[in-house]
Parts: sequence; structure tokens; C-alpha cells
Amino acid sequence: MKKKKFRSFAKRLTRWIALSQFIVMLFATYWIFILAKTFVIMEEASLYKSSLSTANANVSRVLSEVTTATSNHVSEIQDCLGQPDKLVGIIDRIVAQNPVIRSCGLSFIENYYPQKGRWFCPYAVRDDDGKTERRILGSASHDYLKAEWFEEALKTDSAYWSKPFFDASDSITPLVSYMLPVKDKQGKTVAILGADLSLERIRKQLFGGMYAEDDSISIKIENDPDENSENSDNSDGGFINFDWRGITKKFIIDGDGTFVAYPKEDYIIKKNYFELAKTTTDTIDDHLGRQMVAGRMGTYNDKKGILPQSFRFFDSETWLSYVFYEPVKNTHWSIVSVVPNVMIDLVAIGLGVIMLLLIALALLVTRIAGRLIIKRAVKPLTALVASTGEVAKGNFAAPLPVIKHNDEILQLRDSFESMQHSLTHYVDELKSTTASKAAIENELKVAHDIQMSMLPKTFPPYPERDDIDIYGFLQPAKDVGGDLFDFYIHDEKLFFCIGDVSGKGIPASLVMAVTRSLFRNISAHTTEPHRIAEMLNQALADGNETEMFVTAFIGVLDLGTGCLRYCNAGHNPPLILGRDISLLPCEPNIVLGLLEDIPFKPQEIQFEPQTTIFLFTDGLNEAEDIHHAQFGDQRIASEAEALLAEGKNQPEQIVNQMTKAVHAFVGQAEQSDDLTMLAIKYMRGER
Repeated sequence: MKKKKFRSFAKRLTRWIALSQFIVMLFATYWIFILAKTFVIMEEASLYKSSLSTANANVSRVLSEVTTATSNHVSEIQDCLGQPDKLVGIIDRIVAQNPVIRSCGLSFIENYYPQKGRWFCPYAVRDDDGKTERRILGSASHDYLKAEWFEEALKTDSAYWSKPFFDASDSITPLVSYMLPVKDKQGKTVAILGADLSLERIRKQLFGGMYAEDDSISIKIENDPDENSENSDNSDGGFINFDWRGITKKFIIDGDGTFVAYPKEDYIIKKNYFELAKTTTDTIDDHLGRQMVAGRMGTYNDKKGILPQSFRFFDSETWLSYVFYEPVKNTHWSIVSVVPNVMIDLVAIGLGVIMLLLIALALLVTRIAGRLIIKRAVKPLTALVASTGEVAKGNFAAPLPVIKHNDEILQLRDSFESMQHSLTHYVDELKSTTASKAAIENELKVAHDIQMSMLPKTFPPYPERDDIDIYGFLQPAKDVGGDLFDFYIHDEKLFFCIGDVSGKGIPASLVMAVTRSLFRNISAHTTEPHRIAEMLNQALADGNETEMFVTAFIGVLDLGTGCLRYCNAGHNPPLILGRDISLLPCEPNIVLGLLEDIPFKPQEIQFEPQTTIFLFTDGLNEAEDIHHAQFGDQRIASEAEALLAEGKNQPEQIVNQMTKAVHAFVGQAEQSDDLTMLAIKYMRGER
């Protein structure tokens, strides 16, 4: 092995101290940076929120002009319901007197004026020259009675702003309409008064001359065409909306995410926020939109760049933004401002760079001063290293240096001195312990050999017989285990059992030996498996202070008739392999050794020739791999089915295949329980 290069402890200690100081100072700088940045963000966010609220107020003012101008004429319209021709003039006056209203219509319910026909809708619209034009709408080709907006307005029965739509006359002009129900003296809604507001007006009010024909931002200043005063207050009127702290993108969406106002004209009505949100894989953007359309007010910092590409500045992934949003009063709209955070970040980054430079200077001074101080402080360690090197070579009597200062180095020196005195004693004890451990291991090996000798180990056990074939296998998890199996033939009956003692190691092996001996002695006097179980239980429960118990399956197979009588005491049900595979039905008897005087239920089944019964302990079905997944009953059944499909139904083949399968499943995992299997094939009649 290549020897490592010597490195001075003083140098390393100096380096670690400097590094520790750097980390502490870097941590402190980080939090100072965060606090400073947070303060800047709070101040800037407050200004941008104020700017957004001003824009919101400007938009709300326009909407309020429409709602006020329209609502003020409802009473007059109701008074003139008996004079339909006069209503035309009222509608014309609403448009003429209110420049903010582009058009207005009064849509009556079907056949309200029989003399006017099925439809009657006085309508006025302002042309490009500012003049109003009167019309009467409603015809088979323009059946407003079946229009979705008309049916919805009748059902709503209260004033509201409609969803954005394009003007039916040119399919280009985006509009939004303020809908009011008009009721007769009986309180019945007889008409819908709708005042149309051009979304271009909202757009100019929101952006005030900031237009984006592509995704970049350009600035254009213009006067509102509806303002005649040369000294109009632009900031108050919203005609110029340039924020000197940074370019902002404002837009308005309605309750379903449709754009009502946006820098790009082709977004209005035609695009939807949630459709654009699908361009990102992050669900936060969709959640942000839900917050907006729910009428909530808030701020979001797009640190991950999750907003749709069209919301970002200059199509750059690095131009991340802050998003401010709040509801527009008396509508289902939400006004949103997207602000690039690059200016805020630049201030914070500059502050961080200055702090890092100060940290670097402090580290340089610390390294120089610390190197001199530490080098002098570790001189006693150098002498101690030389002495301990001799001790490491086995010279426990090597002299240690004299340390003048009463500090940790002196304590280390005294500790080495104590170690010198105790090493010899320790080596002697280690030799004694090693000898004792070797004796214990030898005794465990003898115990293992004795335990294995108690189990059947010659297979096939009855080569002279052609009516029965048996194969068994036991692999303890430790040197000795608590699993057992046994069988023998008496009076042309095969007595057999399999069992699993609770616990592991030597205690379980002792109970296993007792159980096997009791099985042999008791079965010599009775052929009833349930009687054998009852007497076994009585013997094991008597004086069982450790409360150890045994799960067991006991069977007696009549080799002449194929009749199997059995009793299951809390053990895994065996698998029957005949024409098909099935579990042997077993009554839920209690385990052996817990309670005295417990009756056990007998069971009986008739075996067909060529039938094999496969018995196993839970070391098979509960064997675990490194991920703690269990081998399971289903894998046992699958392996058995595969064997039958291949025509392999001999006991040795079954046990060997199960052993191979469970070892492959467990892999490198340590065996956690004893593994025991016993397969018995009844072959009477086989030729």
C-alpha cells in the first residue's frame, strides 16, 4: 500500500479555521444579503403595487362611467315602455352623450310589441367620425332571442359585465357589454339594456401608449382622442403609463382566463391565460391563474421562470419577473402587472460582491496570523507523536515526553501512559477470551451435529417400498435452530410431522429436541393425529414459564387405503400436488405449548395415487430479500405449477426446486429464519 504524504497538522488546522470562518462569514453575508434584498423587494413591490392600483382605478373609472351612464337611463326607459318609438331616441342619446360608450342596444323579449313584430331592439352606434347612427336590430338572420348572451342576461336578472366578444358587424372590434335588466311595473324583465365598451379603450387606458407589436417593448406617447384639454393630467388619466423604475407588462383577464387587455392586440379575446399556461410543465403557473380569476390580490416572484414565454421580457429565460395582481371592482376581471426583477437583483448582487471581497481580505489576514500561532501551539504534539510511534510498534514501556501546559495535550499524554499500563493486561485477557470463544464455537458445532442426527437424513428412506417416496430438508438460520420434521412407518401407516418452535438458537433447539422425542413416544400409542397434538400440547404447556410454543402439522397416512388423517396446530397449511395444486383445508387449532387441556379438531382426506403433499415452515414463504419483500405463498404455488407442467413431481425434485428458488429470491440478504421442507408422495397403484 502506498504511504500517504505527510501533511502538517498546524497547516491543516489553520486551513480548517480559515474555512470555518469563511463558512460562518459567508452564512452571515448570505442572510444580510437576503435581508437587504427583501427590504429592496418590499420597497419596490410597494411602488409597483401602487402603480397597479392606479391603473386599476383608471380602468374602474372607465367602467364606472359606462355603468353610471347606463343605469341613469333605466328609470326613463321604464317610464317609456308604452312608447316604443321614443325608446329609439333614448338609446341614441345614451351613446351621443357618453363618448366612452361605443354602442348601446335595448333588446326586448319576443313579441313584446306585437305591432313591431317578433323582434324589437333599438340600437345606436358611434361611427369613426363621432356621429351616432340609429338602427333597429332583430331579424331571422340576426335572432338575438336565441343568442346565448340574451338568455344568460334574462336568467341573471341583475346588472353585470358580459364576457368579451367581437363586434358582429365587423368581427374585428373587441367589445365588452354592461348588461342591465329592464322590468315593467309588475317586476317582470321585459328587455336587456346593453352598453358596449370598446376593449381598445381599456387597452389605451391601461397602457397609455405603450404598445408591443411583438414580444419586445417599445414606447409611444399619444393623447387620448377623447380628451380635448391640452393640459390634461396624463398620470391621473392613464394616457401615459411609463414607470421609470422598469418596464412593466400589464394585462387584464376575465373570469375564465380570456385576455381582455394585453400589449399585443392579437391576444385580446383570442388567447387564454390557461392555454398559455400549458406551455410550461410547472403547475404553479396554472395555480397562479386560478388565484387571479378567483378575485384574489397577491404577489408572485417567478424565480423558476415558469410563466409562459409570452409573459417574459425580450423572450429571455433570464428575465424572470414579479407578478402583481388584483381584482377589478364590480367585474370578474383581474388586472395583472409583470415586472422584471433584474434591477432589484443587480442591487442585491452588488451588495453580495462587496461582502465577499471583505470576507476574502479577512480570511487572508486570519490565515497568516493563525499559521504562526498554531505552529507554536502544536510543538508538544510533535514530541508525543514520536513516543506513541514506539508504543504502536509494541514497545509499551517507551518513555513519553514531559508536557508543561495543563491542557488537552497533557491529557492526551496521560491517556497514552494509562494505555501503556493497560495494554499488557488487555492482551492477556484477549488471549483468554479467544480461547473461550473457540470452546463455545466447538460446543455449538457439536450441538448442531447432535440436532441434525435426530432428524431423518437418509433419502429415499424406504427404497424397498414402491408405495411411498419422501424427501426432507432443514437449514437452520444459526448454528442450531428450532425447526423439525420427522416420519416413520408403523403397521402400514406413515406417521409424520413438521414443526416450528418460536424463537431461535439454543433454547429453540432444546424445545425442538423435546418435541421430536414426544412425537415419537406419543404416536407409538395412538394413530389419531388430534390425540397426538393434544398430548404434545399438554406435555409442552406443563411448566412452560418461558411461554415458548410450537406450530406443528401432524399426519397419519394409511398406506393401504390412501386415507390421510391430520391435525394442524397453527402451522402453514400444506400444498397438495395432484392433478392440480391446492392448499390442504386446515382447521384453525391453537399452537402447542401455550394453554393446557385444549381440544384439537381432527380432519381427514382421501389421497389419490400420485398425489404429493408438500409441507414447509414459515422460513420459506416469509423469506425476505434485501428490500424486505417476502417470497410469499404465491411464488410457492407458481414454482409448484411449473414443476407439474414439466412433469417433475418427485419429492426430491420439489424440495430442491423450492430451495433453489428461495435462495435466488433472497440473494445477498442474510437468512432470518430456519428453512424446513418435507415432501411425501403417495404412489400406491403406480407401475
